[in-house]
Amino acid sequence: MSKKYPEKGFIFWPVGNGDSTTILVNKKKIIQLDINHTSASDKDDDPRFPVVDELIKILPKIDGTPYLSTFALSHPDEDHCKGFNYLMEKAIIGELWFTPRIFREYDKDLCEDALAFKEEAERRIKKNIKSPHNIVSGDRIRLIGYDDLLKEEEYKGFSSSLLTVPGNEITEIDGEDCADSFRAFVHAPFKDDSSGERNDTSLGFQIRLLNDGVEANAVLLGDLCYPTVSRIFTQSEDSDLNWNILLAPHHCSKSVMYWKEEGEKEEKLKLDLLDKIEEVALSPGYIIASSNPIPGSNKEGDNPPHAKAKNRYQEIVPDQFICTMEHPNKETPVPIIFSVDNDGLIYNEEEKEVEEEKSMKSVVSEARGYNEPSKQPVGFGING
Repeated sequence: MSKKYPEKGFIFWPVGNGDSTTILVNKKKIIQLDINHTSASDKDDDPRFPVVDELIKILPKIDGTPYLSTFALSHPDEDHCKGFNYLMEKAIIGELWFTPRIFREYDKDLCEDALAFKEEAERRIKKNIKSPHNIVSGDRIRLIGYDDLLKEEEYKGFSSSLLTVPGNEITEIDGEDCADSFRAFVHAPFKDDSSGERNDTSLGFQIRLLNDGVEANAVLLGDLCYPTVSRIFTQSEDSDLNWNILLAPHHCSKSVMYWKEEGEKEEKLKLDLLDKIEEVALSPGYIIASSNPIPGSNKEGDNPPHAKAKNRYQEIVPDQFICTMEHPNKETPVPIIFSVDNDGLIYNEEEKEVEEEKSMKSVVSEARGYNEPSKQPVGFGING
């Protein structure tokens, strides 16, 4: 099935338990936040999407080569950077957004693609220090961190204009001012999280796309869990938290809203955070789980996605909760696509409707007895 992608909007790719988010600013400027391209996704029987192969089809071209304006890595877990090497082979990447300290803390167990990202970032840093007035697309890099970073030996001479401190915004994309159409507010990592657990160091953004004064906001928080997410929603201004799209942190993990405080025997639901997340939701509003299909229930110790988290999100989402690997069905998931135009954010359901029509025909056929009885359980109620 051919796919239609908007000129301005968001794409959430079905890549299993992993993140791959494409931000379409305009025809020339496209940002990729994280990537999870597995070799298995090229096989016909694997429902995960070969995201790099599809992404390069929609990128603009420079001298015949696909051009990606920016690649930003929330944190270097494999399910957020797998396929980066392959992407570099297939496309020119104008600039990187790089948080250095996490790589210093966790450089012993980095996967091949995380190492490739680190090496490419370090190459660009050295070039920016050596020839600061001769930097072109393909060599640009933006550091995200704190001012004391530039006092360190390896960053001496690096321009402070290319350092963004969390709590500030980015409106420049690959050397071009895009303030009239794009804004990224950096929420995290906090300074005292910069050397914490790897997930705690995830980049956290509010991404705003603007179209003739109309805006759409997406909040993307990597693999952050309750302590950091709570700080973000407690300390930030509502205007920097408002969301039309919320990417459920850590692949719909319950650790965002269920947490065991020091001295407590069991985790408890943090209603204060859920209330705040609901308070800053906009209409239309969607919550996306970039995850494997979500089970009806979980056992203790199960990895995300968690049914309890899905249930809580469904209680607060203005419009719809959508799982990438269930959209529109588990057998043949397709990207979740949003466009932004003069009417604001629009959920592109064209492909979903086609698939649902096919699915309905299948259900009718089964009801008539032409095929095997339906194995899909039917019922009502919310568990968890």
